[in-house]
Amino acid sequence: MYVILVYDVAQTRVARVLRIGRRYLSWVQNSVLEGELSEVQLRELLHALGKVIDETQDSVIIFKFRQEKWVDRVVIGREKGGTDFIL
Repeated sequence: MYVILVYDVAQTRVARVLRIGRRYLSWVQNSVLEGELSEVQLRELLHALGKVIDETQDSVIIFKFRQEKWVDRVVIGREKGGTDFIL
C-alpha cells in the first residue's frame, strides 16, 4: 500500500519521529513522509511511533492508498525531499 505520514509533535520528539519514519518512508518535506509499505511494515512503523509520541500532545496522521497510482500529487513551489532513500 502507498502511505503518506504527516506529523505534528513536540520539538523534543521531532528528530526521533523523523528518524523512525525515514526507516520506512521517504522524506517529502517538513513533517511529511511517503512511500510504499506492506501491512507488516505499517504495523512496525505504528508500534515504533507509539513508543515515542505523547498521545496527549502529539499528532500523527497516516493516509493509506491501495497503490501510488491512485495518488495525484500537485506541488506548487520548490519540491523538497525526494523519493530516494539515502543510506
